[in-house]
This record gives sequence, C-alpha cells and structure tokens, in this order.
Amino acid sequence: MTTVAEYRNSRELFVNLTLRELRSKYKRSVLGWAWSLLNPLATMFIFTLVFKYFMKIQAPTGRPSGMNIFALYLLVALLPWNYVNAGVFGSIGTLVGNSNLIKKTYFPRELLVAAQVAACLVSFLIEMSILLVALQLFGNFWLPFLPVALVLTVFLSLFITGLGLVFSVFNVYFRDVQHLMGIVFQVWFYMTPIVYPVQLVPIKARFGHWLLPVMTLYRMNPLVGFVEAFRRCLYDLRMPTWQSMTYLLLVSVATLFAGLIVFSRLEGKLAEEL
Repeated sequence: MTTVAEYRNSRELFVNLTLRELRSKYKRSVLGWAWSLLNPLATMFIFTLVFKYFMKIQAPTGRPSGMNIFALYLLVALLPWNYVNAGVFGSIGTLVGNSNLIKKTYFPRELLVAAQVAACLVSFLIEMSILLVALQLFGNFWLPFLPVALVLTVFLSLFITGLGLVFSVFNVYFRDVQHLMGIVFQVWFYMTPIVYPVQLVPIKARFGHWLLPVMTLYRMNPLVGFVEAFRRCLYDLRMPTWQSMTYLLLVSVATLFAGLIVFSRLEGKLAEEL
C-alpha cells in the first residue's frame, strides 16, 4: 500500500518525465515526429522487397476480410515489434542516463522506466493510427475490433514495462546487458512471425536424434501470441481466441510483477553503482 501511495503521489513527476522523453526524442531534428512514420515505412519497404519479391514469401489471405496486401500484413506485426524494441532498449539505458537525478533526490525509480515506455506508447499509437487509416482505405472495417486491439496494447505495455524494469536495473550492475540484448533481439525478431506467416513453421522437426515439437516451443514466445492477435483483429477481422487472450494477460501481468520484484531487490544500491 505504501508503494501504491508513492506511485499515486508521483503522478505529476511521471507526466513530466514522459513529456521530457517525448520532447527530447527528435530534438533538433528537421523532420521531427515525421521520423516516427518514415522509419517503419522504410523498414516495410525493405522487408517487402526482400521477402516478397526476392524470397517469394506471400502474405496469407485474411479470413474473412479477404485482404492480401503484404505491406499491410507486415506492418500490423512490425509496429507492435517496434514498440517492444523501442520500449525495452530505451528502458535499458534510462537509469544510467538519469544517474544525476537518481543521486540527487528520492522518488520511485520505476517511474523512469514507466515514462520511457509511455513515450514509446505515444509513438506506437500515432503509427497505429496511420496504419488503421490505410487499412480502412483498402476496405478493412476494423472498428468493431478496435476495443480488443486497445486491450492488446495495454497487455503489451505491461509486458514491455516488466522487461524494461528487469534489464534497466541489470544494466546498472552489468553494462554488457545492452550489448547482449542487441543479439537477443535479432534472434527474437526472426523467431516471431513478422516477415513470414506462422504456417511456415513446422509442427515437428528432427534435430540429430531428437524429434522436437517445434510449433509448441515456438508458441511459447509471447510475441507470437501478440503478433497473431493483432493480425486477427486488424488484418483478418476476427476475434482472437479467449485462450490466447488469457495467455497474453497472464504473461503480461507475470512479467510486470517479476520486473517489479527484481527491480525492488536491486534498486537499493543504485546510487552507489551509478
């Protein structure tokens, strides 16, 4: 209860920290917030060129929407991935980057991570809004599925915050974390059905003498569930299964609580380590 009261009393600080992140994101940039649109569009163009035209990977036809546009199929998954990538990597360096503030005064240090994620959330919502307009122009009437997409966004934000809390405090004690996570995220990207349909993943595969349940292991990746759920809502125009929504809720809440526990255990010596 004391912790909850601290968070409640720090609402104004949280808002100010979030606004600071938003203002500094594209400070002294000529294009400013236009980069929030240009970056995913450039990535979409490159991936579409490589995976659709060079590697001949076709987007599955949306059921029941009937949509078959690879660029939109890619963006529906790429934008949530970019949100995870920006939120976690931004959080990793936020404690080190605010070392002077941490040393000078006391406040809930978790707010630094939460403000970083909130700033990335604003960018994500702007990008998603443009994507929704594009989907509508191509005939996808997504409005009935918008509440589910917003719930998924809340789940994803909790998941990102939990990861951000863990890796931000680890990075204070072990500065190799930010470099290690660069490699982990490269692997994680291709272990998630962003640039290819999940149907290409085999149900089982033999590795040496072992026959492994590849699809079962693959679906343990929470981002597989998030990507598929966003695609079902916005690309296919059908509801995610209640089993998948329950799994994503449990994973998100568990990740957040694990992050809070790890952060509270290690934050005691932050000022000394910084």
